[in-house]
Amino acid sequence: MKYVLVTGGVVSGLGKGVTASSIGLLLKSCGFRVTSIKIDPYLNTDAGTMSPFEHGEVFVLDDGGEVDLDLGNYERFLDITLTRDNNITTGKIYQYVINKERKGDYLGKTVQVVPHITDAIQEWIERAALIPVDGKEGPADICVIELGGTIGDIESMPFIEALGQFSYRVGTGNFCLVHVSLVPVLNVVGEQKTKPTQHSVRGLRGLGLTPNILACRSTMALDENVKEKLSRFCHVPAENIVTLYDVPNIWHIPLLLRDQKAHEALLKELNLLGIARKPDLTEWTARTKVYDMLHDPVKIAMVGKYVGLKDSYLSVLKALLHASVGCRKKLVVEWVEASHLEDITAKVDPDTYKAAWNRLKGADGILVPGGFGDRGVQGKILAAKYARESKVPFLGICLGMQIAVVEYARSVLGLYDANTEEFDPQTSNPCVIFMPEGSKTHMGGTMRLGSRRTYFKVPDCKSAKLYGDATFVDERHRHRYEVNPDMISQLEAAGLSFVGRDESGRRMEIVELPSHPYFIGVQFHPEFKSRPGKPSALFSGLIAASCGQMDLLLNKSDHLSNGMANGINGKATSKPRANGNCFKSSNGSLNGVYSNGNGVHH
Repeated sequence: MKYVLVTGGVVSGLGKGVTASSIGLLLKSCGFRVTSIKIDPYLNTDAGTMSPFEHGEVFVLDDGGEVDLDLGNYERFLDITLTRDNNITTGKIYQYVINKERKGDYLGKTVQVVPHITDAIQEWIERAALIPVDGKEGPADICVIELGGTIGDIESMPFIEALGQFSYRVGTGNFCLVHVSLVPVLNVVGEQKTKPTQHSVRGLRGLGLTPNILACRSTMALDENVKEKLSRFCHVPAENIVTLYDVPNIWHIPLLLRDQKAHEALLKELNLLGIARKPDLTEWTARTKVYDMLHDPVKIAMVGKYVGLKDSYLSVLKALLHASVGCRKKLVVEWVEASHLEDITAKVDPDTYKAAWNRLKGADGILVPGGFGDRGVQGKILAAKYARESKVPFLGICLGMQIAVVEYARSVLGLYDANTEEFDPQTSNPCVIFMPEGSKTHMGGTMRLGSRRTYFKVPDCKSAKLYGDATFVDERHRHRYEVNPDMISQLEAAGLSFVGRDESGRRMEIVELPSHPYFIGVQFHPEFKSRPGKPSALFSGLIAASCGQMDLLLNKSDHLSNGMANGINGKATSKPRANGNCFKSSNGSLNGVYSNGNGVHH
């Protein structure tokens, strides 16, 4: 096994995750099997209990792991399926060591950071690196490890010590350290300054790690004299210094690395030059070019409560991008703070209220993503009502599905006090209830998590068609409330159709409004399985319906499903449809979202 460690210096937010993903893709394009590990130095066992404002979205894996959003980047770039063990946290390591101490595994010993914590970190890395993640048997050839945080952070010290020992133990030729640093350009003089990177590398070397490759973030390509200066003071060959300058979208990063021959530097450090093939990024390059040339917009209103930090909805944004480029449209996201749609805002801040409604009504489609807590829920209900009554394409995810059901019960059934038990435990008409297997005392890891199977009960529904006429689909979940099964007959009699259910038939997974051009709610999170070139079926449906391409998309889905062998759409003798992607797109995990509203996400 070969290891590539990616660290960061000077400041946080330089793009270590994208850099690590791009390095993995570049090595994969050279013919190697690649896996990834993310190290997060926080004390939380996992990301599940953190607010999106703290750390961005919580990404959910097939095995139910609630992990850092960078693992989503790894999965999208490398088209792999990671496990919870691929995300290492300080909390997991200390819990592992303390459990061993309580069992008596260290009997007679004083348990210390060195060697017990550092040994546990190294053991975890070696164990996780061997887990197959690409659907093939046996371990990968190369493991890319990203160390979260910035060099010098006190919480990272045990990991840095462990990685220093690890690099010595696996030996030269099996370990390569890529240090991502900042080379700022001061506006006053317009000169690229190397001193921050020099200090960062000096700190790294002082901690026992020596960088083999420098990846320098800057607004423009590094001048040759700057490279020479960095090489001289950081003891890194000039050909091993690459620039990660600002690009229109992150799909350019692997191409930047390739053009600067970063793969040759990596392969040389790993003693793999002789067996590697020339990197083949033909399809990736084509997708990037297609995205850059798009100009015909499709506007999607994102109605949420975390719109102040766009990383809270990162996977949703990626899934929208994959689908919009598949339809050859430029995605424009209209960010709508859900609470701004509520009547109380009209009283205290009428201008904000009016602007929010104008953005919602100016959109071609509406998406209400998942979330927790009651802030903005009434605004989401009003958005669902507007979409339903105005025949605007609508997709509700998790809580977005639940509020669509609540809105229907209130507006159509006349149950004006209908609500979810999450926000009104005493409601006399609970449309959404707490799941019996959930825990009300422990919050971490107690939700219904990971990949679960949904069976289509109405074969000719829009969802099944978008999934290629599948009879079932496996998607990832993260929820502790569900639609009340005792109200289903009443809701269906009034026109709603619960077309997808779990194996018991009592847990609602997909709801549609047959009389509407596109009104779908899902309990699962389809965004987590959207991939470059394989957009999520339901996101494709939303974009297609929003730009008048629904019939074309459904015909394409029918064509593909008829031509697929072995029933991979969930028919008869099939394996489950892993993502249900309905057509071949020319895009992937992009970052160049055009947005209006409460901020721009680049």
